[in-house]
Amino acid sequence: TMVTGGGGYLGYNLGCALVSSGVAVVLFDVRKPKWEIPSGADFFRGDVRDYEAVFEACEGVDCVFHVAACGMSGLEQANHIESINVGGTKIIIDVCKQRNIPRLIYTSTVNVVFGGNPIEEGDEETVPYFPLEKQFNHYSRTKAIADQMVLAANGTLLKGGDKLHTCVLRPPGIYGPEEQRHLPRVAVNIQRRLFNFKFGNHKVQMNWVHIGNLVQAHLLAAEALTSEKGYVASGQAYYIHDGENVIFSEWIVPLFEKLGYRKPWIHIPVLLAHIAATVMEYLHLILKPVFSFTPFLTRNEVWNVTVTHTFRIDKARNQLGYKPQKFSFADSVD
Repeated sequence: TMVTGGGGYLGYNLGCALVSSGVAVVLFDVRKPKWEIPSGADFFRGDVRDYEAVFEACEGVDCVFHVAACGMSGLEQANHIESINVGGTKIIIDVCKQRNIPRLIYTSTVNVVFGGNPIEEGDEETVPYFPLEKQFNHYSRTKAIADQMVLAANGTLLKGGDKLHTCVLRPPGIYGPEEQRHLPRVAVNIQRRLFNFKFGNHKVQMNWVHIGNLVQAHLLAAEALTSEKGYVASGQAYYIHDGENVIFSEWIVPLFEKLGYRKPWIHIPVLLAHIAATVMEYLHLILKPVFSFTPFLTRNEVWNVTVTHTFRIDKARNQLGYKPQKFSFADSVD
């Protein structure tokens, strides 16, 4: 089994779980994991945009988890994001066909359907992709293209004559011990006193997923692409989260307490927050050639905490046998 993005948080944890279940794993990434590579896993340094490297790494592989992605921070160049998220996905699909790899699981995101539009208890059948031309960040747009590419590849012929079986998993924000992307950014913004402000309606709800639950979903998805399971997941998309809707301002209270700050209490209009984020993003673009800085707020982040977007996971429960465990956000704050 190969895991692209195997040097990252999700890819590495998925690789460890696969090894624990007795599966030989190739962790494929441009950077080695910061954690120790477990016995039973091999690290292969390579770029998903490099066909030869991907082809070589996939020797003897019968399942690919395509986790690698770029652009979540919103700061990378558009063509760089596209070359990895879209170009890299095309190469993964092509190599699966050439190497006769029958199973491909793609880690997508809820952002393929969410772009600031309210979604309450959305499901896979009724919520359409957010229009690509309206996606204001390249990460979401390119992930949506790749999501559709992977689903479209389902049922295509492999070189040896068998069929390729694909599915996509769409998680929201990930949290867990040592998570590197979401929590540190929230923590920094709390320390900057940015989250002393409340934006918009305090009843806004969203979903999160613990790393343990997301890994479980990936393992189940791989099983569900086998003949033993009747290829039940073949060509399917699944929302994956902890099984509960949370109010962001309440959910992050443990992080405030851990950092020694009071809960947010100053209320500012959403429009003001959105304008500030827009200005930050454009300043970042304009100044990038001479001065690089990280915007303390992006439009995507404003939408995430000011617009309800919740999803049903019934399909994953019923078809994959997904059973999210109960985790405490407070336990992940270290």
